[in-house]
Amino acid sequence: MSELMNNLLFGIAYLILAPVVGGLLAGCDRIITARMQRRVGPPLLQPFYDVLKLTEKQEIAVNLIQDFYVGGFLLFVMISGIFFFTRGDILLVVFTLTLASVCLIVAAYSSNSPYSQIGAERELIQTMSYEPMLLMVAIGFYLATGTFSLSEIMHGHAAGIIFLPGVFLGLVYILGIKFRKSPFDLAMSHHAHQELIKGTVTEFSGKTLAMVEVAHWYENIFLLGFVYLFFVWSAGWSILLGLLACAVVFFFEILVDNCCSRIKWQALLKSTWLVSLVAGFINLLILMYMR
Repeated sequence: MSELMNNLLFGIAYLILAPVVGGLLAGCDRIITARMQRRVGPPLLQPFYDVLKLTEKQEIAVNLIQDFYVGGFLLFVMISGIFFFTRGDILLVVFTLTLASVCLIVAAYSSNSPYSQIGAERELIQTMSYEPMLLMVAIGFYLATGTFSLSEIMHGHAAGIIFLPGVFLGLVYILGIKFRKSPFDLAMSHHAHQELIKGTVTEFSGKTLAMVEVAHWYENIFLLGFVYLFFVWSAGWSILLGLLACAVVFFFEILVDNCCSRIKWQALLKSTWLVSLVAGFINLLILMYMR
């Protein structure tokens, strides 16, 4: 009963705190990016100002179904995070996250805008690129611990990074797609140089666009939770190690974003599948033969 209450508290804390922490991370991202480019940059709370401003703007929807699917995107992202932070099934987290991505793609496809539809096609390609690696993360933890339960994985006898270094490298590689960082920001860029204007969200405005931004804040938090998972085990001090790993990986993604230009979708698909095959699949094969 005590463990159940703790899990419920973690789930409630995620729903309340994740958009706050996610917005602060977005603010840190902008500041660090500005410093790397020798600019002053916006204030830390600028992402919150932007979202509040969006909620006050007049919403012009192409059709009603668009708002429905964007709402589904936000809902399933939140559900994915709840499954993760209540220490549920890691495989269920991956499947629910995929469903959230499908909702966003369909929302973009519902518009007749060529920019939005091309963005949706690229979003679909990105999903095809990172999905195999996310599945390998879940399978890797099962082979290493014998369970898909996040609760048991977090209370294991050793850190997952010891058994899954290749899978971890593959995860860090595809996180650039999920964080929408260069060189993988094909479908929707947070920068002004996106050749598709805003790609997937070109036809989104007002509260609908604000929901997309908040969904990304939720998503980024539990994606960093996957990084945390590789460094935490039954030792209490491993929590600090996991948080430090999350900070290092987040900074690394920002650094790569500012050092690389966008690649074509063919290179994206080939490189992610190659990394998944070499780093992830070989790591899983080794684990299978070790059992």
